Amino acid sequence: MKTNRNLLKKQLKENKFDVLVIGGGITGAGIALDASTRGMKTALVEMQDFSAGTSSRSTKLVHGGLRYLKQFEVKMVAEVGKERAVVYENGPHVTTPEWMLLPFHTDGTFGKFTTSIGLRVYDFLAGVKKKERRKMFSKEQTLAYEPLVKQDGLKGGGYYVEYRTDDSRLTIEVMKEAIDKGAAALNYTKVENLLYDTEGKINGVAVTDVLTGEKYSVFAEVIVNAAGPWVDSIREKDGSRKGKTLQLTKGVHLVIDQSVFPLKQAIYFDTPDGRMVFAIPRDGKAYVGTTDTFYKEDPVNPAMTVEDRTYILNAIKYMFPSVNVTEDDVESSWAGVRPLILEDGKDPSEISRKDEIWESESGLVTIAGGKLTGYRKMAETVVNLVSGKFAKANKSFSECQTKHLPISGGKVGGSSKFDSYVAGIVPDGMDAGLTKEDAEAVARMYGSNAPVVYRIVKEQKASAENNMPVLLWAKVHYALEHELAMTPVDVLLRRTGLLLFGIKEAVQYKEEVLAYMASYYGWNQAEQLFYKKQLEKEILHATVPADLQSEELLDHIM
Repeated sequence: MKTNRNLLKKQLKENKFDVLVIGGGITGAGIALDASTRGMKTALVEMQDFSAGTSSRSTKLVHGGLRYLKQFEVKMVAEVGKERAVVYENGPHVTTPEWMLLPFHTDGTFGKFTTSIGLRVYDFLAGVKKKERRKMFSKEQTLAYEPLVKQDGLKGGGYYVEYRTDDSRLTIEVMKEAIDKGAAALNYTKVENLLYDTEGKINGVAVTDVLTGEKYSVFAEVIVNAAGPWVDSIREKDGSRKGKTLQLTKGVHLVIDQSVFPLKQAIYFDTPDGRMVFAIPRDGKAYVGTTDTFYKEDPVNPAMTVEDRTYILNAIKYMFPSVNVTEDDVESSWAGVRPLILEDGKDPSEISRKDEIWESESGLVTIAGGKLTGYRKMAETVVNLVSGKFAKANKSFSECQTKHLPISGGKVGGSSKFDSYVAGIVPDGMDAGLTKEDAEAVARMYGSNAPVVYRIVKEQKASAENNMPVLLWAKVHYALEHELAMTPVDVLLRRTGLLLFGIKEAVQYKEEVLAYMASYYGWNQAEQLFYKKQLEKEILHATVPADLQSEELLDHIM
């Protein structure tokens, strides 16, 4: 199904909705999918691109919250742990099991006994499948799995399963499924003001189309504020920013090529200051993070600093002393902010990482905090509340439908059949003109949407006027036709991940991508220049620490 932006905008203008969601991250997308599948007339607006805030900037793990066991957050571990399997089952093309090695050393945070007991409790609470239950390794076994781990003081390791994901694509696939189920969801649509009826109850929003400048209003019975780091700015418009508020913290990740850091096993390790850090192999790279520092600047553009980079490089040197990684080896990076909840009068050390729901006097429903892994459950809780409000007005909707609902691309017969599904469609990709390797890469990335990509290649490869590799061109074209990608950054960062895990290819073909999109969308010269500068700035953010981005560098781009 082609995704038509003008049609979605027409729907937003002409309908009164049951529920309108502000925010197009994973939480908002989950709410839109849950509400639309229950039969609610659903709208969603996002001021940037879908997932552009926190939901494309995580550690890219749907994980069970092992570290919360240290804080005795038993209920959270149980809920989030069980939800991992649901997320995996509904979208095995964007989420996959990843065995994680947790080495323990003399004087480290974890010992053999505490690791063994902790992981066993974790397996129990999270309802882990038998074949994925934890194993305990000796020093020799630990080094056999990852020879790069620090040998000095090494006593052994715990081996357990987490789930690796593409957070941005997970969000996009949930959003596409919501649209497929009838939701009117639109990116680059900024809420300027909240609208109220004569009794002071919220009943709509005034928005601006960021791409065209057009202003219009969207009306709904219930408004849900799921704006992530921006929920307090929406609450300010509502006059209800009081009591509990957000405290933003920033997390940074570095990407290093495996030719320099030949990591073969995902590792979860402690650093000298007691923090836990992930090092994960992916697509020929190793990515390492995260930092955790308070953040008071603009959440739109968090970026790596020299201090962030030094911290992570030192963490690598500490746990992998034989690896000689320098600043010059950092190919790319990303930074994101976590919207955590702080209660008035409490110390920042008491910040909550749980999700909470608040309802203001005007009726604005706000969801804040929470984890990527728990998005579906958070959505269920919010929509249950919304449904309860309608029940009081004698308007009923069905129960939650999403626990066993495949997201877009996830209709492959379940996780156990994903590999056979991929093997079954690869020949179609080869018939379309792709190599076997590329056909399989498409199948694994797009799942049950892969045949659409194959068809694009088959039907338009010969006539496509571009100088890109056919696989890259097909991904770009699919993102424009089916995923509401409106800018080169949307495509190269959030739809394909190339700015993170293939930045050399992104830089090599950035002009071709820009030219193709300019032709597709009919951009004039000023628009082309604007989007070119936007892309150059994103590349700069990924590769150069913010505090080394001189005026000359920025002037060169701007």
